[in-house]
Amino acid sequence: MSKKTLYLLGIAITIILGAFLYQKFCCNCCEKAITDDTPKTVSPTVQEPDVPFKLNGQGLEYQTGDNLKFLKNSAKLIMPVSDSVTSGIDKLKVFLEANPKQKITITGYATSQEINSTSFENLGLARANEVRNYFVSKGLLENQFLTKGEIIDKWKMNADTLIGPADYIFETVDSTSTTNDEWSSLKEQINANPLILYFNTNQSSLNLSDVEKKKVADIARYSEHVKDAVVIVVGHSDNVGNRDSNIALAQKRAEFSKNYLSKNGISAEKIATESKGPDEPIADNQTAEGKASNRRTVITIK
Repeated sequence: MSKKTLYLLGIAITIILGAFLYQKFCCNCCEKAITDDTPKTVSPTVQEPDVPFKLNGQGLEYQTGDNLKFLKNSAKLIMPVSDSVTSGIDKLKVFLEANPKQKITITGYATSQEINSTSFENLGLARANEVRNYFVSKGLLENQFLTKGEIIDKWKMNADTLIGPADYIFETVDSTSTTNDEWSSLKEQINANPLILYFNTNQSSLNLSDVEKKKVADIARYSEHVKDAVVIVVGHSDNVGNRDSNIALAQKRAEFSKNYLSKNGISAEKIATESKGPDEPIADNQTAEGKASNRRTVITIK
């Protein structure tokens, strides 16, 4: 083989070897560089809806990004409550102690898709009362809070948790300028068609209809707004058994009804009970239907 041939063969081998090495090492570097520069997909963090806890009154402004929470279809606060919300409640307590005439209306909200399994007129009202009860447990005075409930189409949620479904409206109540006509009219309405709760024989249990729940809500609203309101609960019985036993049974029914009302937005301090036993029947005790009508409590405003 001539020198020229060997020279050409060497050049060919060099070119082939160079191409192989470039392909193996340099291209891998390029591919790695391209891979490293490719943007990576990051799963977005699920953030809780922004529904701040706000207390805005004349002389008090507080806001925190956290809030009170309720599970869907529930009127029970999720515990524990965050420190930032608790701090706001502490500031509210100091403010209300310095302003005893200040009233705050708590409006609770529920969505139209939720189920109300409470004894309140609606789930929003039940939540408002739950918030008020929590405030009272923290040392705030019950008589400085009014409650109402509203049903809306939707509310901000995180999965099955409603974030802060309540508003707080500060309003100053002047005891010298009450709307007598409004409350007198409501009192007349309550007493003209009083709430009557019926009981089974020797039992003190009840299950309210929607109409009866509305009457409870009206009595609660009256007792909240009228300072000296007194709710009278009178227990009655049929004439089965001796009179003394029936007096005691009717009183037990009155106390049971008082306990029920106090758990549904009416201050126990404003509820008075008494027993008439079998002395004031409204139906014939000779029939089963008549006896059932006589086993009752009647709730009116004094």
